[in-house]
Amino acid sequence: MTEATPQELRDNFSFAFQPIVDAEARRVWAYEALVRGPNGESAFKVIEQFTGDDLHRFDLEAQNRAIRLAAKLGYEGRLMINMLNETLRVTPDASMQVIETAVSVGFNQEHLTFEVSEKDEIGDMEQFLTSVRPSRLAGVDYALDDFGAGFSGLNLLAGFQPNFIKLDLWLVRDIHRSGPRQAIVRGVMRTCLDLGIEVIAEGIETNDEFYWLWHSGVRLFQGYLFARPGFETLPTPTYPSFA
Repeated sequence: MTEATPQELRDNFSFAFQPIVDAEARRVWAYEALVRGPNGESAFKVIEQFTGDDLHRFDLEAQNRAIRLAAKLGYEGRLMINMLNETLRVTPDASMQVIETAVSVGFNQEHLTFEVSEKDEIGDMEQFLTSVRPSRLAGVDYALDDFGAGFSGLNLLAGFQPNFIKLDLWLVRDIHRSGPRQAIVRGVMRTCLDLGIEVIAEGIETNDEFYWLWHSGVRLFQGYLFARPGFETLPTPTYPSFA
């Protein structure tokens, strides 16, 4: 299959879905919508076609398209959608526009979680909090993605207080072999417990990574160990043994 042209990537992008699982309960807790090209091209290949205002317009359209596809697939559970911090600055009502799309296709807005990345600088915290407040009041949750890899993570925990954080790949990779990363994750877990924030470990690829994090109190996991993203499908995860 040939790779899509830049114009096709701009016009015909779609989504893959990857489960986030409650491993102990052996159930899907949520699916994350991941941008893909029409032939399964990576999110990077798609997103690099956009700059400036076009990027913000694409970001908003992508969120709406993800909800429509999830509804078309008959999914009614928690759906996690990525949103650029810059989009919230440029279009303060962006999250409410996405909620309107959810309502229009019959998708429960209280099952939406917007992921904002710690890798993208928030900038004016008060403006950011103002832009997300209406959607939070409408029942939408927020997750802080890439935690530990970007800007002012602890300040965001204190000021933003997301519902969830997703531990960044560099923290979880081979964590069973790294004392310093283990100490950091234990500290993050204690802080999140005190703040009522749920921790999600993403990028899990091995049993060793999973078992260390599970024994340390992590309940929710995402990664190839459980399922790879499925292009326009909702893949069924597999689970490690607890024996």
